Amino acid sequence: MSSPTPLSIAMHPADNVAIIANDGGLPVGTVLPSGLVLRDQVPQAHKVALVDIPEGGAVRRYNVVIGYALKAIAAGSWVHERLLRMPEARSLEGLPVSTVKPPVMERLEGYTFEGYRNADGSVGTRNILGITTTVQCVAGVLDFAVRRIKAELLPRYPHVDDVVGLEHSYGCGVAIDAVGAEIPQRTLRNISRNPNFGGEVMVVSLGCEKLQPERLLPPGSFPIVDEREPALDVVCLQDEAHVGFMSMIDSIMDSAQAHLERLNRRRRETVPASALVVGVQCGGSDAFSGVTANPAVGFCTDLLVRAGATVMFSEVTEVRDGIDQLTSRASSPEVAQAMIEEMAWYDAYLDKGRVDRSANTTPGNKKGGLSNIVEKAMGSIIKSGTAPITGVLSPGQRLADRGIEGGLVYAATPASDFICGTLQLAAGMNLHVFTTGRGTPYGLAQVPVIKVATRSDLARRWHDLMDLNAGRIADGEATIEDIGWEMFRLMLDVASGRKKTWAEQWKLHNALVLFNPAPVT
Repeated sequence: MSSPTPLSIAMHPADNVAIIANDGGLPVGTVLPSGLVLRDQVPQAHKVALVDIPEGGAVRRYNVVIGYALKAIAAGSWVHERLLRMPEARSLEGLPVSTVKPPVMERLEGYTFEGYRNADGSVGTRNILGITTTVQCVAGVLDFAVRRIKAELLPRYPHVDDVVGLEHSYGCGVAIDAVGAEIPQRTLRNISRNPNFGGEVMVVSLGCEKLQPERLLPPGSFPIVDEREPALDVVCLQDEAHVGFMSMIDSIMDSAQAHLERLNRRRRETVPASALVVGVQCGGSDAFSGVTANPAVGFCTDLLVRAGATVMFSEVTEVRDGIDQLTSRASSPEVAQAMIEEMAWYDAYLDKGRVDRSANTTPGNKKGGLSNIVEKAMGSIIKSGTAPITGVLSPGQRLADRGIEGGLVYAATPASDFICGTLQLAAGMNLHVFTTGRGTPYGLAQVPVIKVATRSDLARRWHDLMDLNAGRIADGEATIEDIGWEMFRLMLDVASGRKKTWAEQWKLHNALVLFNPAPVT
């Protein structure tokens, strides 16, 4: 059997490194099509020096300096994180503001999906009973109740997709009025208002916790329905009417039944693609993330924006080193300033914890060829496409409360997969796209998650976990545009319920994780 043709990918003509694309990497002595001979064995997705790089010389990928050589690196050598000094973070002063004027993109008309209209004008892609909790103390009881609801009640309501307990670790043992405490509180409040929950309000409380139900969901939290605001339906476990564990379960089930009956009367209807609110994220990233999956997501992001949909990208530490690329695309100086303020806030947060941005990347990122956060950031930002950035959300804020409807939005979140997903849920997303190169079984119970593999090897091995293989771009079997359109159409099918993602089929759901910068007591 003949050896496969050596494949290397450079992102820009000015780059002095390229990544090796072949499964398993390439051995010492391999001759690349350019005539370059490998001096080292180079793993797949890792970098090879295209030219001699002197000690202290800049190493460029994406036409960006991702590091400086700690010693001379000969052409053909493996370039990895131990050979590089990471550049200093880009100053937040003197940034370009609204300097990039993207051409006006032609409106994309005629695309629809089947969704559930809500009283507040939002649209759900799923019809789910979400049961809010005020404190971690009730999680075990609610979990028991939810399992019984799914087994005994849900089969009676065929038009309800699922029942989800919104478990979290907040609510007591915290400085409830401290600076920063508003972030987890508004996050929980706004998750309860996610479009996929149909406006139903059901809460399980312990009774003695600091985060009382009326504080979590004050009057005005939900839209008026039939000339009335939904009553706050609370099951309090410490209520004296509860005698024994099973009486608590019975109360939760009785309350749930009324909500299930209302949700079951809902039906899908044809709505424009502009009703999609898509969160995009990457996790378990590798050097292919910025070559295949994330550029395809970026192309799809532009399609969604052209269709009038809302797209959120996030992960502060994974865009911080490209902040100049973002402020230059801001639709206004106010939007640019809002992004700068989010970066400055997070800089201060990391400094307070005596942690710097080098804490990101992970060991898996490095094994996948990413040397540092600068390189990772360049591949992450590509998910945002080319559209102007028209809005900014702080952690836990909701799009509708900021008057944002349609367009590309920066939703500030930490880079943690689970915190990012939780905050995008609070913002109002009804569909999630998650790219991965190393592989992760990440999923959310509250919204469908479309998983995109960066490499064909991963897509083959995890064939029943990945919904789309963007590795075909590196293989030369498809273009970024091909995969972007395929992703767009898949989104419409998943949003309509015509297709279930692998995470939905296997019911792979990660816990909600709140971003809580306030001190505990």
